[in-house]
Amino acid sequence: MRSVSTTLALALLAAPAAAETVSAPAAFGVADRIAVLSVHAEGAQVYECKPAPDGRLAWSFREPIATLIRDGKTVGRHFAGPSWQVGEDVVRGKLAASAPGATAADIPWLKLDLAGRSGAGVLSGATLVLRLSTHGGALAGVCDTSGALHAEPYSADYVFLR
Repeated sequence: MRSVSTTLALALLAAPAAAETVSAPAAFGVADRIAVLSVHAEGAQVYECKPAPDGRLAWSFREPIATLIRDGKTVGRHFAGPSWQVGEDVVRGKLAASAPGATAADIPWLKLDLAGRSGAGVLSGATLVLRLSTHGGALAGVCDTSGALHAEPYSADYVFLR
């Protein structure tokens, strides 16, 4: 059973999202979609040092790890899959489209179809997730030790749409 504060927090998350404006690339084709939840993420993109196709060692993306924040409060997390958890809801995305970040240091903006879900909370009506307004997170180049890990800080806004 949920506590009153958890129920209230989830009710606040589900408050009229239709009034939110989503600034996404036109190529994402989401102008007619309604936001069910918008959150800010702070975390890291984790990379692993692996042999590239040419045999040289290079950083390869492994997984994201981030805290999801709304109105200054932690409301969930983002992790490998890619997956997002808010309350009892967990959704998993599958890449549908991407657009470059503002600089070479910024990971791309993404449009992801939802490929899996559990829970019946605020994310239950979502069918898409957008990663927008990225800052940081990109890592490229050679590395020295196979298997080494590197966490590159990033932030982004995630918008869940129906």
